[in-house]
Amino acid sequence: MQIGAKEFDTTHGAYIMGILNVTPDSFSDGGKWNRLDAALAHGEAMVQEGAAILDVGGESTRPGHQQISEEEEINRVVPVIRALKERLDVPVSIDTYKASVAEAALAAGADLVNDIWGLKYDPRMAEVIAAHGAACCLMHNREKPEYRDLMPDLLADLRESLELADRAGIPRDRILLDPGIGFGKTREQNLEVIRQVGQLRSLGCPVLLATSRKSVIGLTLDLPVDQRVEGTIATSVIGLIQGCSFFRVHDVKENLRAIRMAQAIGFYAEA
Repeated sequence: MQIGAKEFDTTHGAYIMGILNVTPDSFSDGGKWNRLDAALAHGEAMVQEGAAILDVGGESTRPGHQQISEEEEINRVVPVIRALKERLDVPVSIDTYKASVAEAALAAGADLVNDIWGLKYDPRMAEVIAAHGAACCLMHNREKPEYRDLMPDLLADLRESLELADRAGIPRDRILLDPGIGFGKTREQNLEVIRQVGQLRSLGCPVLLATSRKSVIGLTLDLPVDQRVEGTIATSVIGLIQGCSFFRVHDVKENLRAIRMAQAIGFYAEA
C-alpha cells in the first residue's frame, strides 16, 4: 500500500502511527503539543522512536467532546502539517471528519485522511479524498452501542463506508479500516472487537488498530490515562496476531518494541 511517497508492506509489515494532538482538551495529552514548536519537537521525537506515520488532530473526539468550528480546526492543523512535511520524511495523516478541514490539510501536504465516521458524517468527504488521490482510514462508529450481532453489524457498517468510497472513486488499495475501539461501544464490546479484529481483513483492506490509553484499558485495569501503556501494548500484540498492519499509539517506542518482539517469535500481520 502506498501512503504519500512511502510503500507499506501490509502482508508482512507492522507500522506505528504516532498520535500528534494539537488540541487543548484531548483526553490523554490535551495542551501538551498545541504550540507549533512543541508539536514539531514531539513529531520529530516519535519519528526517531520509529513512527512510520504521524496523525495530526485538531479537535478532540473523546466522549463528550466539544465540537469546534472548521476554521479553528484548520488554523490548528495546517501550520503543523506544513512544517512536518518540510522537516520529516514520513507520511502525515489528518484526523478529521470534516471535508473542509481534510481539503485544507491535503492542500498543506497531508497524505492520508483519518475519518472517525468512515465517510458518513460529511457527504463531501469521499469526493475530497478522491480528488486529491489521498489514502484514507475509515473507522467504524455508531451513535449508540446498540447491535443485534456485534461483529456482523460492525462489518456491515464498514461495508457501507467502502461503498461510499467506491462510488467516489477511491481505490481499495488506498484504504485502511479501523474497528473504532472506544467509539459507539461498551467496554465489553470493545474487548470483543479487539479479540475478533482479524475479521476485518475479510473486507480486503489493511487494518489499523487504535486502542492507545483508551477507556477500555482504564476500565479493565482500573488505571488513569497516564498508566495505560502496558494495557495498550497488550492490545497491540493481540492486534498483530489477529492480522493488523497499523497501530495508532501515543507511546511509539514501547509499542514498536513489543511488536518487533512478537514478529521475531513468528507473528506477522498475515497471521
